[in-house]
Amino acid sequence: MTMHGKDERTALVTGASSGFGLLIAVELAKRGCRVVAAMRDPGKRAALMQEADRAGAAGSIEVVRLDVTDAETIEAAVSDMLRRHGRIDVLVNNAGMAVGGFVEEVPMAAWRAQMETNFLGLVAMTRAVLPAMREQGAGTIIQMSSVSGLWGIPGFGAYAASKFAVEGFSESLRHEVGPLGIRVAVVEPGAYRTAIWEKGFAEMHDRLGSPYAGALKAVLGIARRTAETAPDPREVAELVGRLADKRRITRLRYPIGRGARLLPLAGRLLPWRLIEAATRRAMRRPK
Repeated sequence: MTMHGKDERTALVTGASSGFGLLIAVELAKRGCRVVAAMRDPGKRAALMQEADRAGAAGSIEVVRLDVTDAETIEAAVSDMLRRHGRIDVLVNNAGMAVGGFVEEVPMAAWRAQMETNFLGLVAMTRAVLPAMREQGAGTIIQMSSVSGLWGIPGFGAYAASKFAVEGFSESLRHEVGPLGIRVAVVEPGAYRTAIWEKGFAEMHDRLGSPYAGALKAVLGIARRTAETAPDPREVAELVGRLADKRRITRLRYPIGRGARLLPLAGRLLPWRLIEAATRRAMRRPK
């Protein structure tokens, strides 16, 4: 049931036009939050509002223009949210993109774009809400990371680098703001049926006659097959909703999805040479 009134919780979700962000915005609205759904192009709100209408939560969602790489839009959106609602209870840093290609063949402009969106944009959003949450003495910041923030795979080094950065930043942040009543959690999905990988496949960086062509073909084959059988992303949105409802978040990291919990364990228990050998075998398989 959706709540209204001065005691209603407020949530800001970035990258809410599609994928996890869309589903998270709707899930939080269903759980009683007044949701500010941020997206670079508010003209792309149709899918979000259709999903919210089906869930009976459209009245609890507002759409705002916000580009996490544009400081002016961040300041405007956060200031307007505070002016109209008086507080920010939940921030979900979801906006992201995936740059694909082997390290040598990904241009520096693409590396910078990857880090600006996935990491520096997340830092900017976090910094923007911290003063309000600190004055409130409460707040929840949920960072959307990935198993790629724990396990770097060939062909997606830029994406992995951005998510590894999110992991380290969030760990430091939790130590800093926990004593102020601000909760921090990192959600680490495995493969799910969202558009981010399709966009990444379409914009894969490679070169004619590349020495990495065979390995890249193998990596993309594995990624495509994984995406085709990936589970429903709504379970990720439901996890975020549960975390947003918690008064205490006892863990920093929340892996979710097929094999997501096993990857960190394997990384701790298996010798690196075995992990490396298995990865290289997979890259040599004909596709």
